[in-house]
Amino acid sequence: MEEKTSKAVDIYRDTWVRFLGYANEVGEAFRALVPVSLVWVTYAVSTAYVTADAVDKGKKAAVVHGDNPGKTTRVAVAVVDTFVWQALASVIIPGFTINRVCAASLSVLGRTTKWPLPVRKWTTTVVGLVTIPFIITPIDRSVDFLLDSSLRKIYNEEGKHK
Repeated sequence: MEEKTSKAVDIYRDTWVRFLGYANEVGEAFRALVPVSLVWVTYAVSTAYVTADAVDKGKKAAVVHGDNPGKTTRVAVAVVDTFVWQALASVIIPGFTINRVCAASLSVLGRTTKWPLPVRKWTTTVVGLVTIPFIITPIDRSVDFLLDSSLRKIYNEEGKHK
């Protein structure tokens, strides 16, 4: 008989909702093809995801710490740690990375091919979309290292987000 372990599902990390954090990366990949205002909408979606995850982790910390002394501090640490980690790993660094990959791609294609502009723009978009899966893990690990080496030392929570 198979033994099942009962682990609570984290809607922000274990379900399709997690992909909302990548909305801005998709927006950056399509920047050459869509109005910039639409790209900013994708940043709003990703930022809403980051904020919702941080609030969720704060609520969970509040439940875990009940009426114990230091509850407010523990809740604040949970919210700040999650928000900073998600903002860096889900929005700021990947958005910048995809933006630069696409800009470089469009520039290189413009200098090295005679393809019409629409073809170069679509190619750039495909390059951006294909790049997304390859940058996720290195960025996540780098943000873990950054926070473990800085912010988490302040509140003694190394490996908090793992």
